[in-house]
Amino acid sequence: MATQQPGHSGQPERVENLSAVQFLTVAEVAAMMRVSKMTVYRLVHGGELPAARVGRSFRVPKRAVEDYLRHAYFDAG
Repeated sequence: MATQQPGHSGQPERVENLSAVQFLTVAEVAAMMRVSKMTVYRLVHGGELPAARVGRSFRVPKRAVEDYLRHAYFDAG
């Protein structure tokens, strides 16, 4: 069974090997992005950051966080 993850074009990308996907907790994503957990929840609920629901918590693919940060990068200079 395959799941979907956003790709570079904004379209879902098929992920065939789920055992290769690294998932992060909301707390780990918040630490990685240096934002609050509430900010991560807002990104997940707003559809800006994909996540899998596991029980009452969320798991976010590490690649999705890296892609989000890459696309959100702003060069102020």
